[in-house]
Amino acid sequence: MDKATFRRLLDVVGQAMERPASERDPFLADAFADDPGLLDEARALVAEAAETSLDDMTSRMAAVVDRAAAEATEPRPPERIGPYRVVRALGRGGMGVVYLGRQDAPLRRDVAIKVIRTGIADRETLARFSAERQALALMEHPDIARVFDAGATESGRPYFVMELVQGLPITEYCEREGLGIDARLELFRTVCEAVHHAHQRGIIHRDLKPSNVLVALEDGRPVPKVIDFGVAKVLEGLLADDSIHTRAGALVGTLDYMSPEQIRGEEGVDIRSDVYSLGVILYQLVSGRHPFEDTTLRRAGLLEARRILLETDPPRPSRSAAAASGFTRRRERRTGGPARRVRPDLDWVVMKALEKDRERRYPSALELAHDLERYANDEPVSAGPPGLPYRARKFVRRHRV
Repeated sequence: MDKATFRRLLDVVGQAMERPASERDPFLADAFADDPGLLDEARALVAEAAETSLDDMTSRMAAVVDRAAAEATEPRPPERIGPYRVVRALGRGGMGVVYLGRQDAPLRRDVAIKVIRTGIADRETLARFSAERQALALMEHPDIARVFDAGATESGRPYFVMELVQGLPITEYCEREGLGIDARLELFRTVCEAVHHAHQRGIIHRDLKPSNVLVALEDGRPVPKVIDFGVAKVLEGLLADDSIHTRAGALVGTLDYMSPEQIRGEEGVDIRSDVYSLGVILYQLVSGRHPFEDTTLRRAGLLEARRILLETDPPRPSRSAAAASGFTRRRERRTGGPARRVRPDLDWVVMKALEKDRERRYPSALELAHDLERYANDEPVSAGPPGLPYRARKFVRRHRV
């Protein structure tokens, strides 16, 4: 963010705050129609200005200033990082810059190189970056982005080299390809198994969302890849540097996909938090909508969004699917996509993954995958009612002549 852009952001936010609350979001949307990223930043600032104290708002603005300064002083991409040629920048995240790199020996391949950003190399960030590198090194699963190498630049900035995943977010891929429910669930079960692999190695992702689950084509076949363990929480005692552990009260992740315990900033967040996030993604895959799309979540300030997520139950996916627009239904018929008819069994599975009480959720991502497999095979799902009539109906469906 250069100085001119930053001044524009502050000016527009200031003008928005002088308007009635009902007019602020349309004003921002019009002012930043050409820049969705800046619009998101402006909305966040306005929401916090409306609901936080002056001191807190000052701290928030200071953080934006720091980030803008860091981006303004970010040097041009280097020609090389270690033995890798740098082609171009792919993007910037909260703690790192990602470059497209090219390896020439001992084999030729394109890679993603993540380097810690200039100006934010404090102790905590360095610890998180180091833990991400270690976490990825522990992963050996075809559906988790692999880590190939790690090191430090000539200026001492740590970097790691990982598999370049050129794919689409899983929700976007399924919509673009017009996949039916069965094909979507098959892809999603693969994701659950990959996340379970990480859990077995003591790693909680903590930021599972469609943009961190990319689908790429390999030999003409869609393959999901879980990426970005940058906010991973390391379970007790596995990695040497326990400074990665998130401070109680800190929000780490993406609010729309956070578990209730993450939102509350509780200590002891475990693998069931990832199960909840998977549940949000699953809800979107089967209904085409976010669980809280019908609420004011997207326009709410932080406190109101927190209240919605903690206190409001989403409608069942079948209800959200039925509310799809006529245009959506026509497009799905044309592309062969899902008819958006969600059977009760699938409703039960999704809603169990989204339980606000983690004790009532699936105990693991693998259990969620197993229930989806039972659903696909017309077997009784564990999330369903255990009564004899339900199980009898399932038996009849499986043994139709």
